[in-house]
Amino acid sequence: MTRMIKWLLAGLLALVLLLAAGVFALQRWIGTDDFKARVEREAAAALGVAVKLDQIDVTVWPLPALALGGIQIQTRPALMLERVEVRPVWADLLQGRVAPATLIVRRAMLPQPGIDALVAVLQKKKRTTSEETNRSANLAAQFLPQRTVLDGVTWSDARGAAITVAAEATLGPDVLPQALTLQVLKGRLQGARLVLQRDGARTAWDVALNVAGGTVKGRIELQGAAEPGTEFTLKGQLQTRDVEVSALTAPVPAPGVQATQPLSGRLEASTTLSARTSNFAALADVLQTQSRFTVQKAVLHGMDLAKAVRTVGMSRGGETQLETLAGQVNTQGKAIQLSNLVASSGALSASGNVAITPGKALSGRVSVDLGGAVGVPLIVGGTVSEPEVTLTRGATIGAALGTVLMPGVGTGAGASVGDKVGEGLKKIFGK
Repeated sequence: MTRMIKWLLAGLLALVLLLAAGVFALQRWIGTDDFKARVEREAAAALGVAVKLDQIDVTVWPLPALALGGIQIQTRPALMLERVEVRPVWADLLQGRVAPATLIVRRAMLPQPGIDALVAVLQKKKRTTSEETNRSANLAAQFLPQRTVLDGVTWSDARGAAITVAAEATLGPDVLPQALTLQVLKGRLQGARLVLQRDGARTAWDVALNVAGGTVKGRIELQGAAEPGTEFTLKGQLQTRDVEVSALTAPVPAPGVQATQPLSGRLEASTTLSARTSNFAALADVLQTQSRFTVQKAVLHGMDLAKAVRTVGMSRGGETQLETLAGQVNTQGKAIQLSNLVASSGALSASGNVAITPGKALSGRVSVDLGGAVGVPLIVGGTVSEPEVTLTRGATIGAALGTVLMPGVGTGAGASVGDKVGEGLKKIFGK
């Protein structure tokens, strides 16, 4: 028995030494400049953009993996990944099939202009037949990792505003997400945490988001394409509760920055969302949402509606405290339309519609009642960060006449009448 144990120990030691020797030889081989240059050429050919690597090596701890270090995808600006680790499915590897079990991306810098440049290059590659497309899709599905981990990955928009996240996602047998957790470590929405959990084998996920002191919960459902390359449909229902609006819009999580945001207060909303597309990359552009909302203890910063009515002129700065603020928000991609807005505070009440362009420019019209001034029409302009309100041209003329005829009380009444006259002239002369 003792001799058998010795033989077993000797065999185990020999196996460990053989494995160590194999790993050492493999490291020496893939660590050569020739091998690294070959990987760079293959990656560049696949992406259509030059790729540079600092190093390639094999790690055995905590689990065996192939690691790439110092990756630069040379778009303008470049996409940079400090380290990428690929851990294989050992059962498949022993059968001669290469399939990644886990993909880990550590400390990456991904500017959106660089991502857009890479996508544009890939789209310019020659078109393939439907048969080739299906074969490529099946090949891509085979090489998708079962588990993906993002460790300190930073994304920045076109203006340079960045957020850093940590995330982990697992895929189901049908290559759709089974579970996802994501946390914002730094930047806008810092501290936000998102959890997606699939409902069994269904193509539906429960959503739970903790953000800005409140929650967003609900369910989204995917109706798959009838065949590869055709359209799929995404739809969902979400409930928002007790979310601080200024924390949502602030570019960085600092009290001083939140205080400069155009609106503060606690948001309650019910949202439906839908999208129909054949391309996941276009999902953000075709996504439509419809929300009915109220904001409790709302304060409108940068705009004093009461002052705008009393002075009959442009209002910049100041604030409007509101007892109630409610309305509807419709979005199409990055465009936003606020409609059926209703706000009130003491003697002041307002209603109207406002549009927000993808460039954050404001346009719309608000009717304000204040004391004796009934239905004073204001044009909303400027930007989200610097809103401004002015009287319509017809209202300005009517306000001037009202001030002359009835100083004080006639200003608001004249503005309202003047606007109606102006609208009537537009209909008559078509201008």
